[in-house]
Amino acid sequence: MWKYTDEVMDHYRNPRNVGEIEDATVIGEAGSLACGDKLKLYLKVSKDGIVEDAKFQTFGCGSAVASSSILTEMIIGKTLEEVKKITNKDIADKLGGLPPQKMHCSVMGREALEDALSKYYNEEIEIKPQEKIICQCGNISEDTIRNAIRDKHLQTIEQVGDATSAGTMCGNCLQEIAKILEEETKGLNNFDITKLNKTQQILKVYGVIEDHVAGELRKDGGDIELVDVDNNKVYVSLKGCCKSCKNSQLTLKNFVEHSLREYLSPDIEVIGV
Repeated sequence: MWKYTDEVMDHYRNPRNVGEIEDATVIGEAGSLACGDKLKLYLKVSKDGIVEDAKFQTFGCGSAVASSSILTEMIIGKTLEEVKKITNKDIADKLGGLPPQKMHCSVMGREALEDALSKYYNEEIEIKPQEKIICQCGNISEDTIRNAIRDKHLQTIEQVGDATSAGTMCGNCLQEIAKILEEETKGLNNFDITKLNKTQQILKVYGVIEDHVAGELRKDGGDIELVDVDNNKVYVSLKGCCKSCKNSQLTLKNFVEHSLREYLSPDIEVIGV
């Protein structure tokens, strides 16, 4: 059972600005009855670009009603320039948050607002930032996801979610995240580390050790130090409990070396010093 905030319940039980504006300046729509949620947003805009009134008609769940209701309160009295900046996250935050499975309701509100403004200006405009947004629920861009994959050597959708929160809410963007992940990791483990200079080699190896190795060792009181990198040979020193553990050689080969081969290159050899 999903837990809703008091604000969500209030706007669901006592929705504000329900109905239509007969002489509306513009009407924005989003959603589809076939999908179970649909929103029609009416705006009355003054000559100097101020939203004088806003009303809505929503078919959908309680979160959809609450998101539409709070949206009208957020935009009445605002200039169109201010309204353009409103994101679905702003809508959800104003409600005190929405369950991940219901974040799409706030997205529908933003899309209806975007549709209304596009019609008002008689052109395609975007409220969202210039960079492409992949995860609408979290307002997470494609660049953010790609950079996280590269910098943290991410390999799975779950790791992308842990690192960026993308795809952890409604899940509608998982397919697109998977495509980005495939593009970024294609051939990742086949590059020749020997083609990098010394500094680049050290940074690459250090990044994998910190992101995927050291944390696991520290959970058991151990640690690891990168001593040197000489092309395909990686010299490390186990610390803490790992140093005196009788299975230290297995840790080096079965965990450390395996991780570096998985995230960097299959030719890497780990040597304990």
